[in-house]
Amino acid sequence: MAALRVAPYVCAYSDENEENLHIEIELPGVDKKDITFKMQETSFSIDATRGDVRYVGTYAIGCPVDTSRAKATFRNGLLAVDVPYMQPAAEETKEIPIAE
Repeated sequence: MAALRVAPYVCAYSDENEENLHIEIELPGVDKKDITFKMQETSFSIDATRGDVRYVGTYAIGCPVDTSRAKATFRNGLLAVDVPYMQPAAEETKEIPIAE
């Protein structure tokens, strides 16, 4: 029998100083060994299994994050991830001429 696929409850918000993104994902009854969490600069995905239930989802992040500095913990069915936002690069502004 195929596992039932469901989207987990996800809550994501900035910390008080707006320097880090905090993500919480509820995975009731799941063991740590059955969780795969992946991040890119602008998105993250979760794939976790509990018996005949599979929690899956991919989510966009509004601001790029520094995945090399992400930290994750898992306690009592709650996966918590903290990851700093990337510092914006200095942008060069160039005026574009408009043709008639």
